[in-house]
Amino acid sequence: MKRYILLAIFSVFLIVSCDKKTDEKSPKKNTYVADNYTKKEVDIVMRDGVKLHTTIYSPKDTSKEYPILMQRTPYSSRPYGEGKMKSKIGPNVHLMKEGNIVVYQDVRGRWMSEGVYDNMRAYIPNKKENESDEVSDTYDTIDWLVKNVENNNGNVGTWGISYPGHYATVSAIDAHPALKAASPQACIGDFFFDDFHHNGAFLLSYFRAISLFGTYKDTPTDSAWYSFPKMNSKDQYQFFLDKGPLSNLNEYFQYDKLDVNATSSKDKIDDFFWKEIVEHPNYDEVWKSKGIIQHMNKVPSTVATMIVGGEFDAEDLYGPLETYKGIEKHGKDNYNTLVFGPWDHGRWASSGVRNAVGNYYFGDSISLNFQKNIETKFFNHFLKGKGDKNSGLPEAYVFDSGKKEWKSYDSWPPKKVVKENWFLSDNQELTAEKKSTSKISFISDIKRPVPYSEDIKTVFTPRKYMTDDQRFAARRPDVLVFETNILTEDFTLAGDILAKLKVATTGTAADWIVKVVDVHPSDTKENNDKLQDHLKMSNYHLMVRSEVLRGRFRNSFEKPEPFIPNKKTDVNIKLQDVFHTFKKGHKVQIQVQSTWFPLIDLNPQTYVDNIYKAKEKDFKTQTHTVFTDSSIEFTVLK
Repeated sequence: MKRYILLAIFSVFLIVSCDKKTDEKSPKKNTYVADNYTKKEVDIVMRDGVKLHTTIYSPKDTSKEYPILMQRTPYSSRPYGEGKMKSKIGPNVHLMKEGNIVVYQDVRGRWMSEGVYDNMRAYIPNKKENESDEVSDTYDTIDWLVKNVENNNGNVGTWGISYPGHYATVSAIDAHPALKAASPQACIGDFFFDDFHHNGAFLLSYFRAISLFGTYKDTPTDSAWYSFPKMNSKDQYQFFLDKGPLSNLNEYFQYDKLDVNATSSKDKIDDFFWKEIVEHPNYDEVWKSKGIIQHMNKVPSTVATMIVGGEFDAEDLYGPLETYKGIEKHGKDNYNTLVFGPWDHGRWASSGVRNAVGNYYFGDSISLNFQKNIETKFFNHFLKGKGDKNSGLPEAYVFDSGKKEWKSYDSWPPKKVVKENWFLSDNQELTAEKKSTSKISFISDIKRPVPYSEDIKTVFTPRKYMTDDQRFAARRPDVLVFETNILTEDFTLAGDILAKLKVATTGTAADWIVKVVDVHPSDTKENNDKLQDHLKMSNYHLMVRSEVLRGRFRNSFEKPEPFIPNKKTDVNIKLQDVFHTFKKGHKVQIQVQSTWFPLIDLNPQTYVDNIYKAKEKDFKTQTHTVFTDSSIEFTVLK
């Protein structure tokens, strides 16, 4: 029972479920699926003989043919067993009620499927006979479904959020002819830049999720075989500070004692994913082989794609944007559209009316309108309709998170954008022109790293911080602040951001974090009744975008290198796309810092070959410098 509870907790982390208030108002059990669908569980044999457990929901009305909508998942196609039905199936309630054949499959090595799981299993471009990967598993599954499921119309669509979103991307590679539409949503693109890593820095805040992906299993099971480490603390900042070097976390991945007592061999690791992270600190062939965005040239024009991402998705922001751009680059004849909205991870699947991320409210019915007017329209057009490029949907449907309104463009970024450089000047100014070349220094104290949130909490994975008020950070001496005067007209960013820092350090290693912040006017009226009690919208410092670069990777993710102490050095950090208007009366602020704890792990600030194996003696307080000829390159909509 304990394991089932843990799985339920993780399900909340992955895909947003119904709003609690909605659940409270609807105590009656939802029987729509049971009333209108039949369920069949089958084991489909792959080309190498491995059987994948597959659940098929078919409409009871057999008077017509239906498309197949499929989701492949590592998170279970439960409930298992005859007569046990999901309460909701398909991407949304509209597609469920219109009638579609909906299929869920446990991917290889997970839950009731055979085989051994490989986290982000590598794509094999030129497979030998009977050689398999996730691309071939998807192909073989679709081939079986269209040949064996009654009343299907021969058209297949795939969808998924987060890891299932990755499998939707995979489905479009070397696609089966029956696959007509794929919607990767919050899809992982490359594990060195999504989820557990950001530009080479380890996302320490994802620590508890490691065991979910790295606990070994080689036989089918209908119950969880993994357990999550117990932190026994409500203060994650202090917990990780007390733990010290990352090597001290190895004991949490020795599965004969997950609760962690004294251990005789702290270097022993049972978790194959944690071992992979520890042994491969650089962007080597292990990580490169697992990336899928490198293969967007293999998406045929016969597959329409709709990429969905959240502008404030803490887990997978890189993946959706790079997937969309990769298909655009290589698939000149492809139907490929981007939906980029004011959501955190998967929130567009929510049935809740109110749309907010953390403390910041964006409006009502945003997710509901997406499901009805965008997602449903996409699948119906390509699976039931003409299937041509005249879908009635825009190329890019994007939400201006400053003006809080949707815009449609025929390209992303929009065509009317220009690059502008703004300089990190003296006196905390962000200026359109370089004023000087001086230096601003701060002490980066490894005993007092900059928190990523002012909340005292322990979370499974962080989300809320993406829109958190950054005043708490701006008021620390180890966070440099640069801001414009009060804007006299709207200033709209529409695309990526490049921080072009010129820095130095007294040490040989450092991380660099850049945040773009929208400073609201002091007379901003309250418009969010769920704001944390200690906050006001007056002077709210909304984090619009942020990113880290582990300084050792400034020139190459494959070949790290130390800093030369006190030498002026270029460090360029790409921040993912935004669509945000800094409105008249607001200010644009840039924050620069060197720690962001415990969102990312603590850099020793002394160069070592492998930070995962650094010792206590390697960690040193250093003084860092930012030079005022550093600049931020914005993509500005004119």
